[in-house]
Amino acid sequence: MHSERNTVREQRTKKDEYQKALAAYSLAVKEFRKGDFDKAVESFKGFIEKFPVDREIVDRAKAYLAIAQKWPKKEGVSLKGFEDHYRYGVVKINQGDYPGAVKVLVKALEFKENDGLVYFLLADVHTLMGQGDDALDFLKKAIQKDRHFSVLAQNEPDFESLWEDKKFKLITKLL
Repeated sequence: MHSERNTVREQRTKKDEYQKALAAYSLAVKEFRKGDFDKAVESFKGFIEKFPVDREIVDRAKAYLAIAQKWPKKEGVSLKGFEDHYRYGVVKINQGDYPGAVKVLVKALEFKENDGLVYFLLADVHTLMGQGDDALDFLKKAIQKDRHFSVLAQNEPDFESLWEDKKFKLITKLL
């Protein structure tokens, strides 16, 4: 009976350690996906050092670590012109860096102030940040530049939180 209790306790301890390892690994992967490679490098190193037992996960962590260590530093990004700013804004949105995306997209407007797509992306990113009023203002500007953004907004899942909003319906002419 006593050895059975120890076995259950050992299994629980192993399960707890495995959960901690998964949490540490997930954090490192999240930092990697956000593009925060310096943090990801530290997190992967810490994970490998602290949880060396699970070979499969450690091998994956080492692969991520190698990529993160070779990735160019953030300050190395040199943006020139509208196209660079627009594309980098999309990258920032995909990384979940919404404030960074706003900053880059606003800069893109300095190069091409009448580009409806940039206004549409600004509306999208503000929606993702939960800033509905700002999102609607940018969406209105996008639709004024090009009506097809109205149809896009009505079908873009990122705007779903605004679909029932009266102002959204007015802007997209659903009323």
